[in-house]
Amino acid sequence: MTRTTIALFLFFGLMLQTKAQDTTQVKTFNNLEEASLNPDLVIRLDLSNQKIDFSKGGLKKFKNLEYLSLKNDHLSQLPNEIVELENLRILDLSGNDFSELPQNFFQLNKLEELFLNDEKNLNLAKTISQLSLLPRLKILHLENDRITELPGNIIELNQLEYLNLNRNELKQIPNSIEGMKQLKFLEIHHNSISPSIQRNYNPNGNMIIKF
Repeated sequence: MTRTTIALFLFFGLMLQTKAQDTTQVKTFNNLEEASLNPDLVIRLDLSNQKIDFSKGGLKKFKNLEYLSLKNDHLSQLPNEIVELENLRILDLSGNDFSELPQNFFQLNKLEELFLNDEKNLNLAKTISQLSLLPRLKILHLENDRITELPGNIIELNQLEYLNLNRNELKQIPNSIEGMKQLKFLEIHHNSISPSIQRNYNPNGNMIIKF
C-alpha cells in the first residue's frame, strides 16, 4: 500500500466518521406526528420500516431537515414534497419499489449523500442522469441493486468522491470508473470480479478500492 493510498484511506475514514458525528449529536425523530409538533426543530427524521401515506403531504414543513430516511417503506413513488427540503444533506431511499426519481429531484441542491441500496426496480441510467444535476453529491450507495453492468453515463457524476457498488453482479470493473477524476474511494466487494482483475487494476494510484 503506497503512502498516497494510506493517506486517502485515512482521509475518507475521518470524513465518514465526521459525517456520522455531525448527524448523530442531535435528536432523531422516528414518528411523523411527534416531529410535526415542532417541525422547525427537526434536523434528523428516520421514517424507515413504516407504512406512511404521503399523499396528503407531511414533509415540506421540515424546512431545517438535514437527514431523512425512508428506508424499507416500499414506496412505489417518492413524495413530491421531498424536493422542497432545501437543507437536506443525507437521504436514504433504500429498499423501496420506485423505478425512477422525481424529475425535479435536482432541486435538492445541498444533497451530499444518497442511499439507493436494495432498489431492484431502479432505472439506473435515467437515475444517474438526474443525479448528475446535483451540484454537491459526493457519496452514492448502490449496494445490492442487481447491477450487472454500470451505465456509461456514470461518468457524468463528476463531483462524486465515494461510490458503493457492493453486493451486485459485476464481473469486471466498469471502464467508466477510470474517467471519474474526483472518485477517491470505490467499494466493490461481493461481486463476481476475478482475483486476476483485482490484482492488475490500478487507476493511476489515485483511488482506494475495497474488493
